[in-house]
Amino acid sequence: MGAAGSSGASKVGGARGPAGASGALAVRGAGSEVSRAEAVRRIHGVRRARRARGVLVQVVLVAALTAVFCAALSYGDMSVPLGDVIGALSGGGDAGSHFVVVELRLPRVLLGLLVGLAFGLSGALFQALLRNPLASPDVIGISQGASAAAVLASLGFAVSGFALSAAALGGALLSAAVIYAFAWRRNVSGQRFVLVGIGIGAGLSSVTSYLLTNSEVTEAQNALVWLTGSLNGSTLEQVWPLLGALAVLLPLTALAARDLGPLQLGDDTAAGLGTRVGRGRLALLGCAVALAGVATAAAGPVAFVAFVSAPVARRLVPGAGAALVPAALTGALLVTVADFAAQHLLWSSQFPVGVVTSLIGAPYLLWLLARANRTGRAGSRWRTNARTETE
Repeated sequence: MGAAGSSGASKVGGARGPAGASGALAVRGAGSEVSRAEAVRRIHGVRRARRARGVLVQVVLVAALTAVFCAALSYGDMSVPLGDVIGALSGGGDAGSHFVVVELRLPRVLLGLLVGLAFGLSGALFQALLRNPLASPDVIGISQGASAAAVLASLGFAVSGFALSAAALGGALLSAAVIYAFAWRRNVSGQRFVLVGIGIGAGLSSVTSYLLTNSEVTEAQNALVWLTGSLNGSTLEQVWPLLGALAVLLPLTALAARDLGPLQLGDDTAAGLGTRVGRGRLALLGCAVALAGVATAAAGPVAFVAFVSAPVARRLVPGAGAALVPAALTGALLVTVADFAAQHLLWSSQFPVGVVTSLIGAPYLLWLLARANRTGRAGSRWRTNARTETE
């Protein structure tokens, strides 16, 4: 009887043992599923919050840009009420308001907006692709190539107008090709590209200085104003070519930017994700160089816009990777505000917009260099941001 009871107990225990174990596994499995679902839910929540912040920042930038746009058209030696500005833009209003708003101020404001947009987007592409905060066209020799070609065409061959803009664009593309060729060692390293670009840019600056010192004083003075970056005397004839170029380059950049996330993770990782590394990098570099070239051709090498716009945009939208759209809007806002300040908020005379942007960008460059020397972790921060955006 005791044996039978023991056997029964054993059978019962044997029956309960596996069932109890499987029940515990089921509970643990359910807990694992719950924790996994909770993690997925949190990740989606973070992504939604990041996208919402990105949209909010872009809306705020567009609103600020609209406000500055209206202020630049309204305020000046002859103030025009906002209602008359809207009337002049819509084809109505009196002849005086139409002349001041549409003929004098509108081309300058539009040109500054488009130039800032092109520079901001170009700088964001360079810095994200090369994973280096110093990678912008006015630091790595692209703007210097455009400047040298434009000065040579102007002082040496008396070229002006559209031909001068074409020379500046050609100089930017040629200097970028030379930098790419010298930086190529089976692939293009961001650090090597930046260092080669700085060296070639220094050489091109020397060429520009030589051309200026061997020219007439009045010609050199006009060239120096262009080299500073200026929107003075802007006309619609300068706006239309830039607008047409951006109508082509912006869609091309949007297509090429699909490979930007994987490329920020490194060549091996990008290739493992199915990205054609060489073709993708070349397309993005081509778009960045062309954007900087057409902007320089339209208004001269406006300093530090491409350099500053992307870091500001990334601080406004943390974790957004390259932040191309916010960087473009930030560049447009920076140039329009700087030009408004150059016209009205400084001394009695008007200054080229490049003077104000240099006052903003030069201290930022010194701060960035000091911070990089102190921390020594700039590259790892770029890789972390790129990995976060890709994931």
